[in-house]
Amino acid sequence: MVKLSEEMIEAFKNTKVLPLSTASKDGVPNVAPMATLHLKDSETIWILDNFMQKTAANVAENPKASIYLYGDGVKGCYQIKGDAEMLTSGEAYEEAKKLFHEKNPNLPAKGLFVIKVTEVFECMPGADAGKKLI
Repeated sequence: MVKLSEEMIEAFKNTKVLPLSTASKDGVPNVAPMATLHLKDSETIWILDNFMQKTAANVAENPKASIYLYGDGVKGCYQIKGDAEMLTSGEAYEEAKKLFHEKNPNLPAKGLFVIKVTEVFECMPGADAGKKLI
């Protein structure tokens, strides 16, 4: 796996809602806004599954996902791609559930969507648009 740089980690911390993109095994895309997220470490992103339906179904069929970091307070724009899995039990799921419930105990916490970062691309317009960063 690859590790996010300090600048990318800072961008992640400054992003409140991010779009999460997945696709079915047939390539039907889905994108959904995610707000219950946590950067577990420089190569692992946690997103709590509270209401995911198409996203969870897509990951079961096609374990790839993509997000981008861009917006107010973010320097640059990063498209992050990774290998994804959905957990509904186990140590990581319980740790994440506790972490997110500290902020909002009313969340259903049906599962934990885990993305292991595999690639990061530049997504700002210009000569380097689409350039692989790591």
